[in-house]
Formats: sequence, structure tokens, C-alpha cells
Amino acid sequence: MSGVLYLLPSPIGSAPAAALPRDVIAVAHRVKHFLVENAKSARAFLKQLEHPTPMLQLSIIEIGHAPHEAEIAGWLAPLQQDLDVAIISEAGCPAIADPGATLVAAAHRNGWTVTPLVGPSAIVLALMASGLNGQQFRFVGYLPIATDERAAAIHALERASETGETQIFIETPYRNVTLFDALLTHCAQTTRLAVAAGITTEEAFIEQRTIGQWRQGRPYVNARLIKRPAVFSLLAEPGQPIFTGSA
Repeated sequence: MSGVLYLLPSPIGSAPAAALPRDVIAVAHRVKHFLVENAKSARAFLKQLEHPTPMLQLSIIEIGHAPHEAEIAGWLAPLQQDLDVAIISEAGCPAIADPGATLVAAAHRNGWTVTPLVGPSAIVLALMASGLNGQQFRFVGYLPIATDERAAAIHALERASETGETQIFIETPYRNVTLFDALLTHCAQTTRLAVAAGITTEEAFIEQRTIGQWRQGRPYVNARLIKRPAVFSLLAEPGQPIFTGSA
């Protein structure tokens, strides 16, 4: 026998923890061993869930943004003792553009049960609200920071999306405006771009337009993107020419 490794989602933005399904909250209440991206936010989340065990009696281990392989066996040791463990990311679903995948892989290698729980994923929510192709899509994570490399990546994604495959990517909040401006500079007029910022918050901004339409409202959009978590989704028209001028 062994414990279960649960992938426990947490709210995005200002959404209340109570918005999670009751079954998910019930599982969280049973678990006493947590592996978390950020200890402070995890404790706040568990307090919002009204975890019945005092915080000081819970095992809350911070794994950070890039878990060290050498630490994983120790972190997952409670599973060998038939104790359940839950992974919590800072926001959203563990292992989806968040830490956790290496721990999940280790659990599989040892034959331990892995159970994902239902909750919000900014990537999935953004795709749902984008109006772009939800049958074929690819999440590519972060684009390069260097100007030339980022431009090349944008051109490549735009070409790839001509097959009908929506290209989804994210950026560090303080570089959102730079990425948005690069998309308007390097993409063709008819390419469709969906921008979702602050998903699940009262100030959520979710819109889809062509690049040509976005260029006309650039100042307004820039103000909505500054230092806010955002997801970008791109879909080009087949056979369109690459835009090489400045917007």
C-alpha cells in the first residue's frame, strides 16, 4: 500500500478558495503533507479552505519554481508510509506551466497513485474564452526575451498556426506590454490574437481581435496588461504574408 499524490489546484487571482468543488476541498482537508511552490501563499490558501488541522501541525515544504531532483525522494517519502501528499502551485493547477511535473514523474516511476483534482487553469480558461481553435492547440510556454529571438519565435508560431493549430503562450507580467507590442509589430494584419489578463478577477480582461484591430487600440490594451498575469493565443489565416514593417 502507498499514499496518493494529489495535484491540488488553487484559485487564480482574487477568486475565493471556497469556489473550488466541495470534493476537492474535502480532499485538501484530509491531507497533512503538502509540497508547495510558495509556502506563504499555500498557508493562506489552506487557511481560506479552513483546514481542520492547525498550520503548525501540517507539513508544508516549499519546492520553489524549479524543484531539485535530489530532493524529490525525500519530499515524496510519506507516500511510502501510506500517507497522502498534495502538490500546490502558487495559482492554478500544479504541473501545468507550474512546478510539479518532475514530482509526478517520480511518483509514476515508483508505481504510486497520482490523482489530479478539478480546478482552474489559466491556460485552459484563456483558450475556452479565446474563440480560437480548441480542437487543435499547442502551449509553448515563454517566448525568448532577446528582441531578435522573440521576433523569430513569433514568426514561427504564426506560421505554425496557419495549419489551424492555436498557439498559446505566456509572459512574466512586467514584460507583457513588450510582448504585446512585438506581436503587433511582427504579425500579419489578419492574424487573430486573443489576450486574457487577470482571469477570474473582477478586473478580468479577455478579448480577441485581429492584429490590425489591436493596433488601433494599443494604448488602451497596454494599460490593461501592465504587471498582470496574462495568456496570449494566436491563430493565423492560411497562406497570409508575414508582416515585416512596424505597427
